[in-house]
Amino acid sequence: MSTSPNPLLSRDFERLTPYTPGEQPRIADLLKLNTNENPYGPSPAVIEAIRRAADDSLRLYPDPASSRLREAIARRHGLDPSMVFIGNGSDEILAHAFRAFFVQDRPLLHPDITYSFYPVYCAFFGIDAVRMPLGPDFGIRLADYERENGGIVFANPNAPTGIALPVAQVEALLRVNRDSVVLVDEAYVDFGGESAVALVRQHPNLLVVQTLSKSRSLAGLRVGFAIGDPGLVSALETVKSSFNSYPIDRLAQAAALAAIEDEAWLEDTRQRVIAARESLAGALRELDFEVLPSAANFLFVRHRDVPGVELFDGLRQAGILVRRFDLPRIDQFLRISIGTPAQCERLRHTLASLLGRDG
Repeated sequence: MSTSPNPLLSRDFERLTPYTPGEQPRIADLLKLNTNENPYGPSPAVIEAIRRAADDSLRLYPDPASSRLREAIARRHGLDPSMVFIGNGSDEILAHAFRAFFVQDRPLLHPDITYSFYPVYCAFFGIDAVRMPLGPDFGIRLADYERENGGIVFANPNAPTGIALPVAQVEALLRVNRDSVVLVDEAYVDFGGESAVALVRQHPNLLVVQTLSKSRSLAGLRVGFAIGDPGLVSALETVKSSFNSYPIDRLAQAAALAAIEDEAWLEDTRQRVIAARESLAGALRELDFEVLPSAANFLFVRHRDVPGVELFDGLRQAGILVRRFDLPRIDQFLRISIGTPAQCERLRHTLASLLGRDG
């Protein structure tokens, strides 16, 4: 059987290794704790905004700049709208940023254990990258990044570990790294991390990326945003308009605006997730799990005696999905999204049964 490249494909296409998203099966009574979705729905104001926007205006193209949404995000952070960029989920913004800032003669630096889309983008855009090892405690050691580079990217809180860096450490890195873009991916920051947004005025090479998928329960609409110096935002606009001038549709813009404006809903639901996370962490420690400190809406855990793959398979047979990464250093860990208290109790009870403990 021939193994030669398909002549219909672009040159070097075979080099691409796509990102593998979390499983999205359709199984009755399935408990999905594998993709870090919010267990609570979006604000009722979001649903109403979508209803209002679903009218005859859908025949018209959406605002390519998402102007009202940019203004609302800028107002929330006390910034000018020229410092805000809107994208079709934070993944799209990350892709635009990799293209705009990191195709350099010097290597991009990112953690070796982190969001697995980073190396995918590096391969896609032909970016040379150096993976910086996490410390023995699985924390990012920013001192290691104080070296020549063509850019730095890391998630804070990190994924899949959930461990957060104090913003003071991020600022210390920015003080010594002024000649390349530092991108801080804050997808989970609302669940206990410290945002670096307050640093963007003092550091024109800082880009902060956030998403409405997690804390605002809009994973199904795909809206994210970046905050940074107007020069960085302008570069992102150039890349966006070279690819797709209308990435955010009318319904998504209306929903995202309502979500940003409903601070009370955000605060209530995020506090419920945080409380469930801490309760579940304590319960898992009682079952002899090592639980990494998390500032995200998930826990990264491994049992002290039972292999991770055995627990992963046992949970799946019981109708509970979690995430496991078959990678060095973390192959024994399970990443568990935080559900409602009842869902967390179902998980705890099932794990206790798998471990032969009183459930």
